[in-house]
Amino acid sequence: MPRLVMPRQRLDGTRYVALLRAINVGGHNVKMADVREQFALLGFSNVETFIASGNVRFSSGTEDSAALEAQIETRLAAHLGYAVDTFIRTSAEVMTAAARRVFGGAEPVAGASALTVGFLKFPLSIEAQQRVLALAGTTNEFEFHNRDFYWWTASRMSDSTITGARLEKALGMSTTMRNITTVRKLALLCSENA
Repeated sequence: MPRLVMPRQRLDGTRYVALLRAINVGGHNVKMADVREQFALLGFSNVETFIASGNVRFSSGTEDSAALEAQIETRLAAHLGYAVDTFIRTSAEVMTAAARRVFGGAEPVAGASALTVGFLKFPLSIEAQQRVLALAGTTNEFEFHNRDFYWWTASRMSDSTITGARLEKALGMSTTMRNITTVRKLALLCSENA
């Protein structure tokens, strides 16, 4: 009698990275142990945080990233008392974002230039991309790839004339940004613990 073979499933679900906005900036001080506890209360497993800027790795059986974003945002807003926009990426998506060769492979020089990755919930429309590109000037460049964008500045980020508020107005949606070093370290963590 033939045996029925079920497809193998990971018991812990898909590995994700939640990139949280407004964590430990602008007077919102949050302990990462508290964030991990909130994720565990949502039923996620293998919860770990990476540096105190709101980077959380976790596993979930849910494959709908928009549903995960909404679930996390609702929990954190209720617990912290303010909105925490959440941007979900799979481990593979984080590794792709870190490995992407942008701006001809230019690497930032500490204290002299910067490369930042912005994470979005949805890909930008052509109109939004044009609004962002209009900000560029001579010292800033932007590249867009699906739900991520890359921002190169030929100065220190703190010296850029583009503020977060101005950038979000051009984007027409919220974003959270990480410097390329942080994204690459997250990708390494993802590759080691996939």
